[in-house]
Amino acid sequence: MKVVALIPARYQASRFPGKLMADLGGKPVILRTYEAVKKTALFDDVIVVSDSDEIISVVRENGGKAIKSLKEHSCGTDRIAEAAEQIEADIILNVQGDEPFTNRDSLKKLLQEFEDDKSNTIDLASLMQQMSDQEQIDDPNYIKVVVNRNNDALFFSRSPIPYDRNKSVNAKYFEHIGVYAFRKQALLDFYHAPPTPLEESELIECLRYLEMGKTIRMVETDYMGIEIDTPEDLNNAQKFIDQE
Repeated sequence: MKVVALIPARYQASRFPGKLMADLGGKPVILRTYEAVKKTALFDDVIVVSDSDEIISVVRENGGKAIKSLKEHSCGTDRIAEAAEQIEADIILNVQGDEPFTNRDSLKKLLQEFEDDKSNTIDLASLMQQMSDQEQIDDPNYIKVVVNRNNDALFFSRSPIPYDRNKSVNAKYFEHIGVYAFRKQALLDFYHAPPTPLEESELIECLRYLEMGKTIRMVETDYMGIEIDTPEDLNNAQKFIDQE
């Protein structure tokens, strides 16, 4: 099974433009993400896919691999899918460029799902972690996911799901972490399908997979990483590095 990690890296970002080139402990965020993924030694290849010559240059100048997108893309999945069409691989792993603390154990758990899936029923796998902070549960910037008994995703939402109407049940909330592993064909199917109603309503791209009938296996982890979405996130990430 050939496994390739692709890191989508768009320069512009609505909440934090240029965040992937922001300094984090003496290195750009994108370079720290690339190095973290490479360090896992889980992949046959690791490649940054970007629309930015600046991002591509900094990765290559530090010994990494990077390719430029040929088209404009509205989401990272489309960006890596364009590149994946030209790459020989069975499994494509997507690590967001703003995830500089990606750890090996979490990625290994994702890949193990495909190793164990002898009947090829899983189209893609992703990570989730339990949430306890009510402010984060209520925050639409944190994507929540609910699963069935096999840990396959039932729905993703920016709203708190499940709705905690019966307080005696002590509902659990899980945050969806934007790290995916795809069978290559599932990724290409997504790329060649138009956006779907639920996806456009919630602005959550993985809802397109569910609306297409794909199976998304969710893997629970105690990941607790820091995704760089805002300048405040960058400050928190710097504090984390300073404490190491």
